[in-house]
Amino acid sequence: MTANSLQPKAQLTGARYMLVSALGFALMAACVKLVSLRGIPLLEIVAARALVSLVISYVDVRRKGLSVWGTHRTLLAARGIVGSFALVCVYYALMTLPLAEATLLQYMHPMFTALLGLLLLKERIQRSTVLCILLSITGLIVMVEPALFSGAAPALPSLSVTVALLGAFGSAVAYVLVRRLSQAEDASVIIFYFPLVALPLSVAILGNQFVMPDGQSLVLLLMVGVFTQIGQLGLTHAMRHGSAGKTAAYSYIQIIFAVLLGWIVFAELPSIWTWIGGGLIIAGALVNLIRR
Repeated sequence: MTANSLQPKAQLTGARYMLVSALGFALMAACVKLVSLRGIPLLEIVAARALVSLVISYVDVRRKGLSVWGTHRTLLAARGIVGSFALVCVYYALMTLPLAEATLLQYMHPMFTALLGLLLLKERIQRSTVLCILLSITGLIVMVEPALFSGAAPALPSLSVTVALLGAFGSAVAYVLVRRLSQAEDASVIIFYFPLVALPLSVAILGNQFVMPDGQSLVLLLMVGVFTQIGQLGLTHAMRHGSAGKTAAYSYIQIIFAVLLGWIVFAELPSIWTWIGGGLIIAGALVNLIRR
């Protein structure tokens, strides 16, 4: 059997893994929102997620016989700090915005990644990058400020939107750091550094605001970490089996999962402006992804 005949099968396998990843991340987001409604503070949720990820990641690193500290420790620590900042912002957005809108705003990160690639990695300016930025900004305006087009439509909370965009920017910075680190560090070590930094930071800042979770809250906190790990493992296997561009396009099914979970679990229905603005944001991201 030739390599060409195996390629469609590999792409199909990659797509399936990406669908599992998207579902894992969508369920993680729903668990974050659910446990926050039970009175668990933001930083406690971050700490719980980091604890679960730290244990699983440590086992994975040791299984491979690698040093948990890596070699480029300054960059690894920077990735952990930036990732922790982005996670706090993303979780705040999930707690204070409808699930679909919070997920859509997170998908502004391709625009920020493209800009950072131009500024930091000296990548060439392509028409697809410019189109990605224009579509993303237009979609953001339509979704966040629908009053510009219809006076009767309510706007999303400005603080929550700002924090969500900071989370998307932080994700983009973390992605650029990972691209630099992936040339010299094993992926498991890069993943391990995130909870290694996030756990002590979140616990230190949490201080005496800790809330003892009841049984249901404890299960939800555990599920936040478990679903995150499922999402990350699905993403890793998807990229291993298929081409990055074609496979990553399937990650946008997470938005559909978020809409469905928001509707079924939280009785949230996105407005027409969210559909239009979100469509523009996704189009911008896909243009940049497919062109690359």
